[in-house]
Amino acid sequence: MTEIVEERWVDRRPARPEVDAQLLAECAVLPRIADRLPLTVPRPVVLDESPLRVRHVLVPGEPGDPATLTAEDGGLVGLFLRALHATDVTALPELLAPAERHAALLADLALLRAAVVPRLPPSLVAAGHELLDAVAVPVPPVLTHGDLGPDHLLRTDGRVTGVIDWGDLRLGDPGLDLAWTLHGAPPAFADALAASYGVTPALRDRALLWHRLGPWWEVLAGQDFLGPSYVASGLAGVVARLDASSR
Repeated sequence: MTEIVEERWVDRRPARPEVDAQLLAECAVLPRIADRLPLTVPRPVVLDESPLRVRHVLVPGEPGDPATLTAEDGGLVGLFLRALHATDVTALPELLAPAERHAALLADLALLRAAVVPRLPPSLVAAGHELLDAVAVPVPPVLTHGDLGPDHLLRTDGRVTGVIDWGDLRLGDPGLDLAWTLHGAPPAFADALAASYGVTPALRDRALLWHRLGPWWEVLAGQDFLGPSYVASGLAGVVARLDASSR
């Protein structure tokens, strides 16, 4: 749960007890890396331990229409991700170790396989299994935002200046942060990001896997708590991206 206090502070409380560890990880990690990053990020601190409440200064800016993101924005976000992914992960004991994180990924993929593959058209079942198998291949982990999309890029005076919503901060696949930024963002933004980050062909391909996987989570969330409309829209996205990949 999030609350704006005095138009200056952001207070956050976990909606469920299992979120405590993630909020504490944000408090431990983000203040330590913020000065190294070329865009503003929250620097949360613990205000109360029981029940848990954390606070950070409100990051200035507002999300805008993703279609208006520019090449300049893409270059900045590319530099931001390059710096984030270069973080020394051996100095982050607050996050799950790589082996534990990969085990968690495999468990998530098993859930997606059970929830989504049976709903696919028969012609796309094999492609669905192939996508999940490809994502499951381990890669060297980096520090990732974990949910980087247009709503989490804040702009001031029409320029990207901040990155928010770090609830999925993790050690993981760099392709996850590059999924939307390379394969969903406007071409000028994506091309500039690729140049400033130094995206390799292999990393671009890895990011495309994660981009294709994106709608699968919507299906799962619809089944869990968001309802049938989310299942339907998510499944439409799954089918469209699998179909595009098979052409």
